[in-house]
Amino acid sequence: MKIFNWAYTLFKSLDFNDELALYLNLFVNIIVLIVVAYILDYIFKKVFIIFLAIVAAKTKSSFDDFLVANKTAKYIAHLVPLLFIYKTVPVILSKFTYWEDFFEKGVKIYIILLSLWITRSIFNALKDYLKQQPRFSDKPIDSYIQVIMLFLWIFGITSFILIIFDTSKTTLLTTFGSISALIILVFRDTILGFVASISVSVNDMVRIGDWITMDKFGADGDVIEINLATVKVRNFDNTTTTIPTYSLISDSFRNWRGMLNSDGRRIKRHILIKSNSVKFIQPEEIEKYKKIQHISSYITHRQSDIDKYNLANAIDKSTIVNGRNLTNLGLFRKYINEYIISHPGINKDMLIMVRYLQVTDKGIPLEIYCFSKDKEWLNYEHIMADIFDHVIASVPYFGLEVFEMVSTPPAKIDTEIL
Repeated sequence: MKIFNWAYTLFKSLDFNDELALYLNLFVNIIVLIVVAYILDYIFKKVFIIFLAIVAAKTKSSFDDFLVANKTAKYIAHLVPLLFIYKTVPVILSKFTYWEDFFEKGVKIYIILLSLWITRSIFNALKDYLKQQPRFSDKPIDSYIQVIMLFLWIFGITSFILIIFDTSKTTLLTTFGSISALIILVFRDTILGFVASISVSVNDMVRIGDWITMDKFGADGDVIEINLATVKVRNFDNTTTTIPTYSLISDSFRNWRGMLNSDGRRIKRHILIKSNSVKFIQPEEIEKYKKIQHISSYITHRQSDIDKYNLANAIDKSTIVNGRNLTNLGLFRKYINEYIISHPGINKDMLIMVRYLQVTDKGIPLEIYCFSKDKEWLNYEHIMADIFDHVIASVPYFGLEVFEMVSTPPAKIDTEIL
């Protein structure tokens, strides 16, 4: 085109030789091309950004606001000067076929890169938008976006190779097949993370906001981010633990979501009773224990059954160990059971049990097993503390003792021997 040869004509009129005039003409055209491309980029960038900002201000949806925040309009604006360069370069370099091929490949690669950046900015805006929606707040949106972008980048890199080396898709696939073992070795963590992300998402193993415990990595807290390679957990001491995503399917971990979604949070704790404080209840002590309201009716009915049994079997009660008897530990266990049932913080529709565990050298473990109505950690601890405050304070009323490890004083050293 004559419009691109004006500099050549000018330099020829100034008695420059043909080759020098040709190269100077090329240099001038490249400078003009860069200036025009910059002006086009500046104009369209302003137009697109202002247009998108106006649209975002007038619409109720926040999605377009996130498009503005992720600079989507800026990336789209870059396409206009790039397409202008793509159409113009072949004309400018019509007499430089080697350079024309080189620049054409470069522009094609940059167009693919820019298309990927535009797609990424749109997906980032979509990710930020979905995270604000309540129904998607616990979904691993980052992981989904990264999986999609991984496929797009694989497509982009494949396109780069096809453009640079002028090779066919069949040849490229054959080459990839030959070096597949090396590819798997290099991208092992990425492949494992990719498979794990799909498994975690499909099986709903972990969600954003779930409380998980994973002793292997020292994680005990809430999941704040799930992506292709890692899962971030904010521990209760405000530290952050990063767990490889594939560890969620290769190692064991505890997810507390089921407890939080249930009707109660389990209380499972015991106290140790000294075995030598356990005894039979003497007949004269019965009336004293009947004054305890939670077990008053129980003692009446239970003692009546015991007396009938002993009488029917002609039990000699001159020795208290004969026949059936009430014990202070049995009454205490029944009292604790009734106290827990009457406690306002306990879910009465779930299992309530007070039981003995295997006797140890530290005493008799008396375990309380029940579920609190409130599952919030702070309130749960208050309910459990309130129960055990009462339990420990009640022990002496039944003639029992709580086991405590007595520290042994250090042995005295005979200085005379030394």
